[in-house]
Amino acid sequence: MVIAALLRRLGEILVQERLTTPDVVEQALARAKTTGERVGEALVELGAVKSEDVLRALAEQQNLAYLSRDELPSPLPVVKTLSAKYLRQYTVCPVSIENGLLTVAIADPLNAVVLDDLRQFTGLAVKLVVSSAEAITEAIDRTYDGAATPLQRIVEGIEDESAGAGEEDVNHLRDMAFEAPVVRLVNLLIENAIDAEASDIHVEPFEDTFRIRYRLDGILFDQEAPPRRLQAAVTSRIKLMAEMNIAERRLPQDGRIRVTLRSRRVDIRVSTIPTVHGESIVMRLLDRSSVFLPMEKLGFAPGTLRRFEALIKRPHGILLVTGPTGSGKTTTLYGALDKINTPDRKIITVEDPVEYQLKGVNQIHVKPKIGLTFATGLRHIVRQDPDVILIGEIRDLETAEIAIQAALTGHLVFSTLHTNDAPGAITRLQDMGVEPYLVASVLEGVLAQRLVRRICTACRVPDTPNAADLEALGIEGTSGRPLYRGRGCDECRGTGYRGRTGIYELFPISEDARSLILKRAPSRDIRRYAIEAGMVTLRMDGWLKACESVTTVEEILRVTQEDA
Repeated sequence: MVIAALLRRLGEILVQERLTTPDVVEQALARAKTTGERVGEALVELGAVKSEDVLRALAEQQNLAYLSRDELPSPLPVVKTLSAKYLRQYTVCPVSIENGLLTVAIADPLNAVVLDDLRQFTGLAVKLVVSSAEAITEAIDRTYDGAATPLQRIVEGIEDESAGAGEEDVNHLRDMAFEAPVVRLVNLLIENAIDAEASDIHVEPFEDTFRIRYRLDGILFDQEAPPRRLQAAVTSRIKLMAEMNIAERRLPQDGRIRVTLRSRRVDIRVSTIPTVHGESIVMRLLDRSSVFLPMEKLGFAPGTLRRFEALIKRPHGILLVTGPTGSGKTTTLYGALDKINTPDRKIITVEDPVEYQLKGVNQIHVKPKIGLTFATGLRHIVRQDPDVILIGEIRDLETAEIAIQAALTGHLVFSTLHTNDAPGAITRLQDMGVEPYLVASVLEGVLAQRLVRRICTACRVPDTPNAADLEALGIEGTSGRPLYRGRGCDECRGTGYRGRTGIYELFPISEDARSLILKRAPSRDIRRYAIEAGMVTLRMDGWLKACESVTTVEEILRVTQEDA
């Protein structure tokens, strides 16, 4: 009867304030008896009053002050015994502390348990005031870590003991990996990387820290990381997602994760290795929209693109794409295959791994553990009557010889090598043990490439490179050409660059070049001939892009440093 009287009095207050009518209050009381709601909740659900009006009436009913959003202090006074997690959970916040009296704003003043907790936790006398849940949450966010980040909020929900003594227990590791906060934490790391257009996520444990880094436009950047105590939980979650053995922490493992974020399909290649302080994990993000691009969008100069397209349409021979890891070789080859992928051609690829599934192309994923290497795969696919063969990489003499044999028997073969420039591919093949006459017979062209960062268009400003950098490029002066650089802004994370494009060095093999190959001419002589024959070098192609305000002189020197 006492509670019913209190509830009816709340309705009377709202009627007195002319915010509702007695009939509506009666309806709310009847609804409250049926649903178990409080009468204030029932009135709000009926659309009779606003939730703020109910809170003001509740404050008056309990003889408590009501504080609006603007009346809550910013920042709030911090009480060491009250964590941000607790304040958010019970929607309360400290307002002031004076002479042993703690004033606290609460969204539910009828919750007597919270009042007792506050007295016990703080050892202070507690005075309540009423405020809306939204206002209290905003005040907590403003105070703790200057509006706590999503990662900090998730970490608050993970208990300290989650990575404690049970770290060696497989069942404990599995339990941690399925905890909702750990799941959200790993999902957040992946989502942030995809949104930032990162190519890799590096998860690295050290003695006292847990490090998260994203590779953005080819450069690693530190990111907000969870505390070291969560290393085992995060590692176990990633390994479970990649279908790895979470009990095996002594040996390297490889796995794969497939995620879809906002209609974007992303395949994630996961690699783990054991280190002194735990397992280091690298996740390679293979975004289909970035792995596969048409050739016209790769950064080719018009003349280079025309010559390269002529080479990929040859009926037979070998075409090589060279460059270091991460220089975009696979993207270029996929673009080339898409260009010549017509119903009258059969195309087969042997890759490690298959990074993007090409429609109408037969793709083979090598598996060395079961004996399916590049060489064994090649031996069998030449019997599949292909017109075009893509070999992910020529790594040894056996693979090179089978590729050359395929080219000699009328197939067009694409592959990659790790060399610094285009002419260097010839000496690399010879160093593997391939006879010069075979190289001269089948090689049609070599494309060397690098990726340079693009100038951020949002903060682009005029630039004057120093004379030493220009001299390193072989340029005597800018001749009045306007050059630019990025000043650094929020859009480019202060780097001055956003996105990447390719610079290319194409060396078509002419009859004169074949003569040099047969003579076993050194790489420098072949390179000298190629430049005299009109080959645009990597640095010169980069300089042309600098003149087009695409990149900077410093960036060209960074990615072509070994060519000096």
